This record gives sequence, structure tokens and C-alpha cells, in this order.
Amino acid sequence: MLQKKNDIILDYHLGSGTTASTAHKMNRQYIGIEQMDYIETVAVERLKKVIDSEQGGISKSVNWQGGGSFIYLELKKYNQTFIEKIEKAKDEETLLHIWEEMKARSFLNYNVDIQRQEQCIEDFKALSLKEQKHHLCELLDKNQLYVNLSSLNDQNFECTPEERKVTQEFYQLKN
Repeated sequence: MLQKKNDIILDYHLGSGTTASTAHKMNRQYIGIEQMDYIETVAVERLKKVIDSEQGGISKSVNWQGGGSFIYLELKKYNQTFIEKIEKAKDEETLLHIWEEMKARSFLNYNVDIQRQEQCIEDFKALSLKEQKHHLCELLDKNQLYVNLSSLNDQNFECTPEERKVTQEFYQLKN
């Protein structure tokens, strides 16, 4: 597809930042989305080099001289924090503590019956640590890994004033 000067480029799998780098050199606005942990060491570092006049890719054909800027943000985690705790857990006791916290504060899948889970706790304890971790992760609603815009001011999500401000600015909302 031919890109026009005022187009905004969306790359929903940012990866190494090739699309963002090309868009930057073509003086286009761009949005890159990445869920992997390497964003800061790969894509961000690549875009810094582009700004410093890196000469790979289309640089010669567009007479790239460097410049510009970019912003990157991380969404406020919600259920993702439970997944990270589960992954780091070293024993069953820690996982059981996380389960208690999940019951009180997480968004569980709509079909999770907490009472049934409690009745089967001995079956859970009989699983290997890897299976226990997998089971707890499966109980979480994956659509609630991060705080939604509509929940930004909900005290349960503990968003800081700075997180609210950045989000409102990003969505161009009035305070």
C-alpha cells in the first residue's frame, strides 16, 4: 500500500522496530505495539540510532540525516502482575498465597467457580509446580492483563497521578 505524507503507520508487532524505523525516516507518524520484554533493548535502541542518523535500510533513498523523536509507554499492568508473580514463585506455598490474592483482587475468567476451586484444592496440591502455575494462569481473564482506560480513576487499580496524566494526554482527554 502506498503511504502518504500524513498517514499514521501502525505496527502491532513492533519486534525489532523495522517498520517504525522506516516510518521515522519517511517522516511519518507511527505507533508500534509490543508485548515482549525486549522493547527497551531492541526497538528503543534501534530508534535512538535512527535519530542519531543511522544509515541502514532506506536511509540513502530518502537522504536520511537523522533527527526527530519518539515516545514509548508501558501500559499499567493488572492481571499481568499476577502472571509475573506466578512465574516467579518457587513453591506451592507461594502459589497458594497468590491464589488468595487472586480471589480478592484479580479478574478471573467468567467461568471460574471459586467455590469449586476451593473444593478441589487438594487436587491442585497434587499437581507439579509447573502444572500449578499453568492452572493459576488459566484462571485469569487475559483480557484484563492491563488497566483499561475506563478504569483509570478506579481506586482499586491504584493508578498514580502521573499514570493518569500520561494516559489522559495520550488519549488527548481533558482533565
